[in-house]
Parts: sequence; C-alpha cells; structure tokens
Amino acid sequence: MADIHYMSQEGLDKIKKDLADALAQRPVISAAIAEAREKGDLSENAEYDAARDAQALLELKIANLKNMVANAKVVDSSTLGTDKVQMLNKVKFKNLANKMVMEYTIVGETEADFAHGKMAATTPIAKALLGHSVGDVVEAKVPQGVLKLEILDISL
Repeated sequence: MADIHYMSQEGLDKIKKDLADALAQRPVISAAIAEAREKGDLSENAEYDAARDAQALLELKIANLKNMVANAKVVDSSTLGTDKVQMLNKVKFKNLANKMVMEYTIVGETEADFAHGKMAATTPIAKALLGHSVGDVVEAKVPQGVLKLEILDISL
C-alpha cells in the first residue's frame, strides 16, 4: 500500500510544478542521448554514458513526483482548529531542560524546511506534539535522549 503524503495545497502545487519541469526535461535528455550516439562507438563514449545516467535519474525523479501527486492528501486549513496540535498548526513550545522557546508549523514531509519554521509531522518532536493541547507537557524521544516540551500556543 502506498504511503499517503499529507500536504497543503501550496505544497501540492509545488510538486506538480516540479513534475511538469521534470517532464519538460525528457526531450532535452533524449536529444543529448541522440547527439552522443551520433559520435560513434558507444562502448567508449563518456557523453553517451552521462546522458543515459541523467535520463535514469530524471525518470526516477518523475516516478517519485508522480507517486507523491497520486498519493497526496491535501489538508484543508479552513477546517482546522487550535484546541489540539494537528497538521498545518503553528505550535509554540518550550524545551523544559534549557528553557528555549521554539515555534514551528507542522507540515508534511515534502514541505519541511527547518530554516523557514516548517517541521515535518514525521519528526520525533512533531509526533510528540500532535494531538496535545496548550499547557500539556510531552516527551519527545530524540537521538540525544528524551526532551520534555511544554506546549505554549497553537495557532493557524
């Protein structure tokens, strides 16, 4: 059974654009293969090998993107609440050990970007936060040990 990829509409639109861009590269790579083939002996033709490798990588990328689109489940932010942490919520929480306060939006794996405040729902911290309310203290099992986190705020 295929994995469901939870994402926002913007995330799905980005993946569809990436897929369209990848599909547009097919003729370019086919032309490069044809040009390299014209240069003679394929057994010693580095250009031909490189073009074939590029084609294989492109086809793998296309297959992965098609899979994501086919198994995408768009989370409608208009139906979300803020009583419990869920996908697309912005969550402010405090690490009780070092008192550091952090704020991240919980997103699907394909949209995760720590630098821009987007944490994948599949991370240990997000898994610990999901389903809990403001004031709850949760434990996240991370490689360094167990983090105790207090949920300070949930917003959209």
